[in-house]
Amino acid sequence: MILRKAVRNYAKKIERLEHRTGLIMKHVDFAVFFLMVVGFIFIWGVDFRNLGLVMSSIFAVIGIAFFAQWSILSNITSGIIMFFTFPYKIGDYIKIHDKEMPCEGIIEDIKTFHIILHTKGNEIVTYPNSMMLQKGVSIIKAEEFYEQQQELDKNKEELPHD
Repeated sequence: MILRKAVRNYAKKIERLEHRTGLIMKHVDFAVFFLMVVGFIFIWGVDFRNLGLVMSSIFAVIGIAFFAQWSILSNITSGIIMFFTFPYKIGDYIKIHDKEMPCEGIIEDIKTFHIILHTKGNEIVTYPNSMMLQKGVSIIKAEEFYEQQQELDKNKEELPHD
């Protein structure tokens, strides 16, 4: 309960959305549950020779399964890091400096695995969280984007209808 309250207070302090805070709370709950299970194993005095054999077998299977899913784990970890240290928030207009695929747009949402950007061309782009931490990112004024979107909407209204 104390950890949950601390995360919520931190989220209010840095003005994160409630949806985003709820997502991080799920990760915190999972970590606390895992630590409690490990704690109960130690408290109950389970025989470590047998426990070591079982745990090594489980970790071997999980390790092989997670090796195939390494990028997913990387994105989840990046999402948690971004919650606490990311200088951008939902509603910011950003430009991602990527040689292969430069991208810019408004951050609509930050999910566990990716960020959703709304571009000038009215496209919805998902960008992996792990790539956000590896590429250079600039914050651009969002007002320019909204003015351009209003001009596009205005031009659509002026088109003759069939």
